[in-house]
Amino acid sequence: MKHFNIGNYIIDDNSDPFIIAEVGINHEGNYEKAVQLIDAAVKSRVHCVKFQCHITEAEMIPTEMKPGKISDERLWDIIKRCELTENEERKLIDYCKKKGILFLSTPFSREASDRLETLGVVAFKIGSGECNNLPLIKHIARKRKPIILSTGMNDVDSIELTVDAINEYDCPFMLMHCTSAYPTPYELVRLGAIKQLKEKFDVPVGLSDHSIGIYTCLGAAALGANALEKHFTISRQWPGPDNPISIEPDELAELVKGAKAIFQARGGYKNILPIEQPVIDFAYASIVTIKDIKKGEVLTKDNIWVKRPGTGTLMAKDFDNVVGKFALKDIPVNTQLNPHDFS
Repeated sequence: MKHFNIGNYIIDDNSDPFIIAEVGINHEGNYEKAVQLIDAAVKSRVHCVKFQCHITEAEMIPTEMKPGKISDERLWDIIKRCELTENEERKLIDYCKKKGILFLSTPFSREASDRLETLGVVAFKIGSGECNNLPLIKHIARKRKPIILSTGMNDVDSIELTVDAINEYDCPFMLMHCTSAYPTPYELVRLGAIKQLKEKFDVPVGLSDHSIGIYTCLGAAALGANALEKHFTISRQWPGPDNPISIEPDELAELVKGAKAIFQARGGYKNILPIEQPVIDFAYASIVTIKDIKKGEVLTKDNIWVKRPGTGTLMAKDFDNVVGKFALKDIPVNTQLNPHDFS
């Protein structure tokens, strides 16, 4: 599988999952809230904090449409209210650099992608809604900066068209499996798609998750997800359509800790490890006498058995081969047997 470089990070099967704290529009267009979210993400030790770059007039026409169950407010009004200015985004990028965390943002228009390029982003995160927006995909791919592509609302055939478009420009990319339902029922998360996409496209694949909590992200880590993305907020009580389905700082910190632990626990094969030897010594059973045995006496289940510790020469697995042998000498009770004691 190809590895994927973003900033100072290499994303592949040899590195623990790359964690993206998806702020999105949870700041509600408030710059101070955006800074607060960056600080919380830094404290949680994620690799990256991600925003959304909205220039409302460039990404949509005026509409009365509402975003379904997410909010009763008009989509136009939500996006317009949650815009950050170019200068605010510049300051957020500088603040992230100061705090040592990677800044990413999702452009929803050609103009937004050009703004982000001007601001010097190291990569682009493409949302699921733009996954099959080939004109925008090609516009971004021409910039030849790494692309993280979410794939919600798309099947393998439509993803392949997008991958082909990105490859036209020799642009590095990775994929994020995603289900575009808010929140996503656990039975519709489909973690099996991670392996499917890896095998099909031979690139790192992560999970952009909209289910409640961190369970499915941890499951994805166990199944080899290379990146994990979760909507993130300071409090689910904050106003805004995405805040109720977002995780809070303590959950984000636990996700980082858990994903790293699960990555370390993956792989391997079943064998006895040297580190287990001290436990073997006291936990295994050796063959021992349970009565005084006289020379010439037959060894039976009545005078020998298996007991801890496992420091004897003959172990419990050898028991059936010892029964029926004859003692070559007197053997006291509670003696660990060895092959020289019988014939």
